[in-house]
Amino acid sequence: MRYFILLLLVLCSKPVLSQELTATEVLDKSIEFHDPNGQWKQFNGSFEIIMETPNSSDRLSTIELNIPKEQFILAVSKDDTNYAYSFDKQNCTITLNGSSEISDKDKEELRLNCDRGLMMRNYYTYLYGLPMKMKDPGAHLDPKVDKKTFKGKEYLVLKITYDENVGKDVWYFYFDPATYAMEVYQFYHDEQKGDGEYILLEGLEGIHGVKMPKTRAWYYNKDDKYLGTDVLKASR
Repeated sequence: MRYFILLLLVLCSKPVLSQELTATEVLDKSIEFHDPNGQWKQFNGSFEIIMETPNSSDRLSTIELNIPKEQFILAVSKDDTNYAYSFDKQNCTITLNGSSEISDKDKEELRLNCDRGLMMRNYYTYLYGLPMKMKDPGAHLDPKVDKKTFKGKEYLVLKITYDENVGKDVWYFYFDPATYAMEVYQFYHDEQKGDGEYILLEGLEGIHGVKMPKTRAWYYNKDDKYLGTDVLKASR
């Protein structure tokens, strides 16, 4: 009888293994957690980000994003300097301290140009649109779901690579195995060199129906050097 029970346990364990989630299913469950009502594709709202970095004053960035109309505004305030990028589809305008008349010296010192503005638009839209942005065209989800322990906690880990014209970095995303909340991500420019950074996510802020990470703390992969923290809050 004892051997029969053992045999039953072995046989019953096989279907359990086959029920392990695929990479697509893990991603879908995380999207369901962060964007339960499918609001991201029609996102039209604003939020603020305070960037805290060692040995530097805080920087306040206010984002206005209208995805259906392809509109994006980034207004940055640091010390006594205020500048803004505004995109209406591909049309770009830049202002410095409220004026569109900007000297070449200020443009160079503050790196104010539309190419950088486009980079900042893509940067903020990508980071605050995760994990939904992992389904964008040009993104390739590795079918393997890894289980890794990071900072003492076990995660389900997905790997994303991109078409060369989209991005050259390799990204890893770490999800809580119980809730599928995204809690860590990291990227490498060259994985063999161990370069790039990892980002620890804590807390959640509800922004127009989307659960975005409240804080993002940035570190180098190589030596765990702390780089800074972004703190998210709804606009006033």
